Amino acid sequence: MELVPTDWLKVFAPETPILELIARACVLYLGILAFLRVLLRRTGGEVAHMDLIFMLLIAEAAAHSMGDYHSVGDGLIVIITFMALNYSVNAFSFYLPSLEKLVESGPLEVVRDGKPLPDNMRREFLTEQELMSCLRQNGMDDLSTIKVAVIEAKGKISFVPFKT
Repeated sequence: MELVPTDWLKVFAPETPILELIARACVLYLGILAFLRVLLRRTGGEVAHMDLIFMLLIAEAAAHSMGDYHSVGDGLIVIITFMALNYSVNAFSFYLPSLEKLVESGPLEVVRDGKPLPDNMRREFLTEQELMSCLRQNGMDDLSTIKVAVIEAKGKISFVPFKT
């Protein structure tokens, strides 16, 4: 058993072709982004336990699909590629509203004029109990006093009461 590796180049030098690592990382990043865009918008702006498990499983699958690499260099290339993609998507989304609409879910009304909108609630798997819980967390307790409630892009519910 070696305590210190004899070939440091083997530890740090990439073993997999760099363009292959970048291509794999790009495909995985964009694929995961698309899946999360479609599947994952939590109400209340928090990640539920099942969503966390889902993300961990995605990470595990992504790690295996990166290929069988053992060098630090391979891992760093993949991590830097993910970071660059994430930064680029955020930057381009800021300057291109059409891209932001593809990446982010838009706001969705779940209450209008004090009445729940069941179709929109069903679309987001939002129960009336969850809606009422969010209402109470915002210091209100009567749905009929709400002009509009919207699930924002990040998953938080905004309430706009009627003016008194």
